[in-house]
Amino acid sequence: MPMNSVNTNVGAMIALQNLNATNAELNTTQTRINTGKRVASAKDNGAIWAIAQNQRNNSRSLDAVRESLQRSQSTVDVAISAGETVSDLLLQMKEKALAASDTSLDTTSRVALAADFTALRDQLSKAVKNAEFNGINMVKSGGTTIAAIANANGSEKITVAAQNLSLGGSNVTVSATATFTTAAQATTLITTINTSITNVSTALSKLGTGSKSLQSHIDFVNKLQDSIDAGIGNLVDADLAKESAKLQALQTKQQLGVQALGIANQSSSMVLGLFR
Repeated sequence: MPMNSVNTNVGAMIALQNLNATNAELNTTQTRINTGKRVASAKDNGAIWAIAQNQRNNSRSLDAVRESLQRSQSTVDVAISAGETVSDLLLQMKEKALAASDTSLDTTSRVALAADFTALRDQLSKAVKNAEFNGINMVKSGGTTIAAIANANGSEKITVAAQNLSLGGSNVTVSATATFTTAAQATTLITTINTSITNVSTALSKLGTGSKSLQSHIDFVNKLQDSIDAGIGNLVDADLAKESAKLQALQTKQQLGVQALGIANQSSSMVLGLFR
């Protein structure tokens, strides 16, 4: 190849190649700074982008898991509140029945106690019927058992069984029409109420354990999601301090490349000096 030619400027070609390479690298660095990501799309690094995308899928799925767990926990907590109310009402009903079991009590007083007992009984029934959250009632007769989603695939569930706290049910054995007019009837009711109090306490214990299990799993899901998100960041996020330093260096290289190209372009004009 001729050393001095006006047709072919090898120096300019090399300078242009280097400048183009610097510009391409500069564009990549600027994109990383703008997006904050080292791998922003599949063309940056297909394998890493695919791994990160799969992990994003898992992280977003855990959002639905957490919502299911929180909704279920709220439902169980409403059931617990209703159960505690039922337990308190049973204690008051026992107090009325115990007072009415006194054989020395006059009829008027016993009638008044029976009226209070009936009011408490009806209040218990209303508390059970109104213990709903998002249309779900766990403590009525035929109540709904909770089955919260526990993992990103939906293949595992956390189950909290419904507890029937309605009158005349398996736990509250006091019937919906229970009352008394005599001391003997009141004495009989005391035994029934005592059994109901014990059963309701056991049912509340089961609901409480279920609520605690749901909260524990919510905490786990939050930590798991944070770990996944951190892992995604490790894969795709750019080190902005490093990119900033690289940007300064590339901008300097770009300026030098422009100057080198200018010098190379001037070499052909030097050939004219040979013909003067």
